[in-house]
Amino acid sequence: MRTAFVTGASRGIGRATAVALATAGHRVAFCYAHDEDGAKETQAAIEATGADALALHTDVGDRDQVGAAFDEIERTWAPVEILVNNAGINEDGLVVRMSDEAWDDVIRVNLTSAFATIRRATGRMMRARFGRIVNVSSVGAYIGAPGQANYAAAKAGLIGLTRSVAKELAPRGITCNVVAPGPIVTTMLEGMGDEWEGRVRGLIPLGRFGTPEEAGAVIAFLCSDAAGFVTGALVPVDGGLGMGH
Repeated sequence: MRTAFVTGASRGIGRATAVALATAGHRVAFCYAHDEDGAKETQAAIEATGADALALHTDVGDRDQVGAAFDEIERTWAPVEILVNNAGINEDGLVVRMSDEAWDDVIRVNLTSAFATIRRATGRMMRARFGRIVNVSSVGAYIGAPGQANYAAAKAGLIGLTRSVAKELAPRGITCNVVAPGPIVTTMLEGMGDEWEGRVRGLIPLGRFGTPEEAGAVIAFLCSDAAGFVTGALVPVDGGLGMGH
């Protein structure tokens, strides 16, 4: 049993990942920013597997709050051995109209927060000579996403962050990988509209959207002992949408 921390897990891919890690026998801490009801549902889902759960109300874009979350996990259980950076927001808009605030907010939550959690976690991982880090990117990071320059830039940044961290920490037995989901059935996707959904579904070779559980299963594998020889990898979970990129 190891100690896992999943950011942004009140619903969607984060919740599915937390449950998959719990099912694998780990105790799972997770954080959420706003959705308290969703966090309660995630906690119940984790505990239903028989695993221990710890819900933390945290703005991952605030370095002090990130530090406080890790402190609480360490006081309650032990240092984090498995870290999944899933937290993310979107504030879409065309580049010509995008505000500085929309750019800064998305970069802060989607990219800078991953740097902050990794920096906080790795000291203990290095001493233990073990660690699993998975960052959740997006197919938009490498095929582009009109109206989402901030989101795509942040998610592309996670790929460079992941590979740099993977090379730095490999000698200490720590792996770092990135998963790039395509369209997954989540609340974020539901707000895109029927016309968008129909157009995008037609571009996916498998002809459907993915489920949070499918993404969570891949993430959980990368956190497992069986994935100990996988690091610096970009793993798409996108039905073939980004094939060839």
